[in-house]
Amino acid sequence: MGKTISCSVLLTLISCFSLQFGTALDTITPSKSIKDPESIISQSGVFRLGFFSFANSSNRYVGILYNQIPVQTVVWVANRNKPLKDSSGILNISDDGNLVFLNGKAEILWSSNVTNLVPNATTAQLLNSGNLVLNNGGGSSLWESFQDPSNAFIETMEIGTDVKKGRKVELKSWKSIDDPSDGNFSFAIEPFNIPEGIIRKNNKLYFRTGPWNGNIFLGVILTGYLDGFYMAADNQQQTYYLTYKFSNNSMSMYYELNSQGKFVERQWDAGKGDWINRYPILQTDCDDYGKCGPFGICDSTKRPICSCLKGFKPRNIEGWSKGNWSSGCLRTTPLQCQRDSNNGSETGQGDDGFLKLKMMKVPAFPDRSSLINRDCKDQCLKNCSCVAYAYDDGIGCMFWGGDLIDVQKFSTRGVDLYIRLPSSELDKGKSKKLIVFTTAIAGIVIITISAFFLWCRMAKQRGRNKIWKQIKLQFYSENVEENLIGVKLQQLPLFNFEELATATDNFHDTKKLGQGGFGPVYRGTLDDGKEIAVKRLSKASGQGLEEFMNEVVVISKLQHRNLVRLFGCCVEGEEKMLVYEYMPNTSLNAFLFDSSKPDVLDWRKCFNIIEGISRGLLYLHRDSRLKIIHRDLKASNILLDEELNPKISDFGMARIFGANENQANTKRIVGTYGYMSPEYAMRGQFSEKSDVFSFGVLLLEIVSGKKNTSFYNNEYDLSLLGYAWKLWNEGSIWDLVDKDISEFESDSKNEKEIRRCIHVGLLCVQEYAKDRPNMSTVVSILNSEISNLDTPKQPAFTQIPLITHDVGNKISLNDVTLTNFDGR
Repeated sequence: MGKTISCSVLLTLISCFSLQFGTALDTITPSKSIKDPESIISQSGVFRLGFFSFANSSNRYVGILYNQIPVQTVVWVANRNKPLKDSSGILNISDDGNLVFLNGKAEILWSSNVTNLVPNATTAQLLNSGNLVLNNGGGSSLWESFQDPSNAFIETMEIGTDVKKGRKVELKSWKSIDDPSDGNFSFAIEPFNIPEGIIRKNNKLYFRTGPWNGNIFLGVILTGYLDGFYMAADNQQQTYYLTYKFSNNSMSMYYELNSQGKFVERQWDAGKGDWINRYPILQTDCDDYGKCGPFGICDSTKRPICSCLKGFKPRNIEGWSKGNWSSGCLRTTPLQCQRDSNNGSETGQGDDGFLKLKMMKVPAFPDRSSLINRDCKDQCLKNCSCVAYAYDDGIGCMFWGGDLIDVQKFSTRGVDLYIRLPSSELDKGKSKKLIVFTTAIAGIVIITISAFFLWCRMAKQRGRNKIWKQIKLQFYSENVEENLIGVKLQQLPLFNFEELATATDNFHDTKKLGQGGFGPVYRGTLDDGKEIAVKRLSKASGQGLEEFMNEVVVISKLQHRNLVRLFGCCVEGEEKMLVYEYMPNTSLNAFLFDSSKPDVLDWRKCFNIIEGISRGLLYLHRDSRLKIIHRDLKASNILLDEELNPKISDFGMARIFGANENQANTKRIVGTYGYMSPEYAMRGQFSEKSDVFSFGVLLLEIVSGKKNTSFYNNEYDLSLLGYAWKLWNEGSIWDLVDKDISEFESDSKNEKEIRRCIHVGLLCVQEYAKDRPNMSTVVSILNSEISNLDTPKQPAFTQIPLITHDVGNKISLNDVTLTNFDGR
């Protein structure tokens, strides 16, 4: 008790002292300094400025550390290159107004080094952001630790360059994990012609992120999601900086340039009591700048990783064979326009063409133009020094006029790069293809003459070609947008009506798996024994050729373990059918809501289904080559394989977004009421957050075992979301959990996981789209990578039961997709 009173008295005296002399516990003034081992702490308590040593050293440093984390975590060091050998250090405001670090002999080891200060008028304050700021008497900033960082990139810090003022803020790596002196690597934003992030090793270019397109850096492949990153670029003022701000303010996380030159994400895991290190940028053997030299291309999936671009050969064959690729490649044939120029021709264009390389990291140092895509090629051809071009929606045309350096082949994403070559080089490839094609035709003719069964096979193939012509004719006759045929449909297998009728016993009722808004789905078996599911467009369906073709185009482009696989399609006369892989356990809808089904969904299976759906959605929104908004996510569109792994299906309503498109409006509301977000149902606005809302509803259905519309006319007169919200506010959210799960889940880990899922579900169904997490954050939360969660706000549709529109006096209770309403 005596100790408690003493502490209270001491705190009171400190408070009185602070009030009397106008100082704060987060501030250093001319009259208040800190001596080793004293410190000051930011008002929020997150950061402290003080003295420290590393475990294997007696050297003393002064710097900024995380205050509430038990593991010593340093984010800024003042005297990083001048350690103190004893504990005599003092940090104070000098007579000239600078913040200085002195040893016991009053020698300056470090200074803020600002000129023309007013003596006795400056103070140094540690802000809640972790920024140490030197202020004048008027409160304006004179110097900031954020402008002179160490190796840590903290939230709201700006890494950037001011060309006019000649200022550059860059990260500098430590020499090792327990030696904060300047290491070999630095990270900065270089404006070039288009801003890029650059890592230098011993002041030489070591790694480049590729140009910033307003949304991402084009030259990196992310293994995760860089939360809240933003690049500000003012070309007129010539200022460029990179910063970030987390959407979740409760987690401790920052980025670090480590001593090996890698950009590391560090996130505190309270459960493990340690930092988790993650590399958000994919690390490959091609990271080193200019690995393959001029006109060389690096592909980490091949051995050797370096090769010459088509139309080029190694400059140093001996060195190239030994794995020394730095000399690069040179052209085997000069460009035609160069030969025309040498012969006195004034065209400058000659007979050159372009080779298209897909999914590339574009070369270094492009010039840019605001021209639209179709004009890039003509502009490049007009300039004989232009050797390549590329186009990105956020940048415009990019041109290269010298050596192409740091060209890399990506396995996903990337940009289409067009390399200028003389027509003779392009024709070589065409000639080879022509020879192969001619040989194949000759072989087919010979075989056809000698074998009647092959003739029948070819006749069947001709019949399929007629079907493709019919598809295209119908497609254009219904005025469907042309860009839906962007996929090469000929690559998708075609089935004829007869073989699908045979496979399904003429679409017998015993083969019927279910019925949706599209039409009935039948189980079938092909001649080779492969089991299939045939979705047959009903004549009474409100959906037509547009939805049919949309699903063909979208799903044929996608490949993911949690998306259903499309085998092919059939279009004959008025028949339109899609052929999928067969899912023996039908849909999630049956397991959740069909009372005749056995109770096989324990919590582990439920959680596996939730995780699988979230990964499938994340792929659609971020990781696929196309950005897809599903728009009709619901339990009946989640199919289950033999091991109850989930697969998202039914892409008839899906919408493909452009690279820089985040939201769209529509006058044609499609989807299922009860799963539709309020901004979509009411205003026709949809985005990734629309799917997030649907996922949240689905998640709460899985946990509760209750259908959204089962709350119609219930005793609370609430929707499922309203019921969940009521229980959340009453502190009895466990009552939401399905009894078949809760009665058998006594494991504390499972209970914690279930509560976390309910929390995620409520975050996803918040009324305003901006409040909902994206799927990247959802996946991180489900994987326990984020421990501190935001408090959910009131969900949408909490006050009314979720019945849907009354169409012709028929109430639709979210079993069938609706497509015939106009958004207001």
